[in-house]
Amino acid sequence: MKQLNLLIALTLVGFGAFAQTDTTANVKPDTMRIGNIVIIKKGKKIISDSTTREAGRLEFERKQKSRISTNWFIVDLGFSNYDDQTNYAALSASGDRYLAPGSSLGKNDFKLRAGKSINVNIWFFMQRLNLIKKNVNLKYGLGLELNNYRYRSAISYKEDGVIPNSGGIQSNAPFIFRDSVKFSKNKLAADYLTVPVMLNFSTTPRYGKPTFSASFGVSAGYLYSQRNKQKSEERGKDKNKGDYDLERFKFSYIAEIGLGPVKFYGSYSPKSIYEHSLDMRPYNFGIRLSNW
Repeated sequence: MKQLNLLIALTLVGFGAFAQTDTTANVKPDTMRIGNIVIIKKGKKIISDSTTREAGRLEFERKQKSRISTNWFIVDLGFSNYDDQTNYAALSASGDRYLAPGSSLGKNDFKLRAGKSINVNIWFFMQRLNLIKKNVNLKYGLGLELNNYRYRSAISYKEDGVIPNSGGIQSNAPFIFRDSVKFSKNKLAADYLTVPVMLNFSTTPRYGKPTFSASFGVSAGYLYSQRNKQKSEERGKDKNKGDYDLERFKFSYIAEIGLGPVKFYGSYSPKSIYEHSLDMRPYNFGIRLSNW
């Protein structure tokens, strides 16, 4: 009887000790916790992690090993404008047909409504290739650059036809003239497929989010769509499509400044958006909605 009682007592003590050791409700067969130490058995290997924060740090370091990161569908919201360096006196003296004879077009005719000349860029993706310790990177991508130049005056674009106020002169080339209609909306839209390439500098990243970054580089764009959109009481809504002598390729200097989650972008082209005659060098600036 004494031996039976002793056996029962030892069994109860064993269960009590096991209950004190197993403090977790759902412990997997291959996992054991001793204090703040977690031991995970994988075959003959044992991996230990002291805290949840330490596990997060190790995961972050694992991701850091990848030299390339991708950001999908970035959006820029800003303004479009240009630096007009056209010599109108020389054009008038040479009888340039792009500015319709009799229209006497000048710099004031091409002034924009700055607050309504909008630039929207949609980048399908941007990638960042680490060059030096996450502080120097190469950034590149692909996207659409959409520019809307909103005019103050009533100028109109025409692909060909009879030039107004010219005595019936016919032109087989594009030309611009001062229209007789008062437009409530008059803009030139120029859209490009663009590839940007930048060298990026950033402060030491903290969990992948640098506090300050700056990028500088160039972009090359191809003009795939252009149109003159107008709205007036006399004609209603009108959208004219044509070549308009716009330059097909656009080369720009570009920059990006990041202050925490806020990012600003800018671009400037040293070449005119027109192939001949007018010398108007476009620039854009605004806010960039991006993860990095």
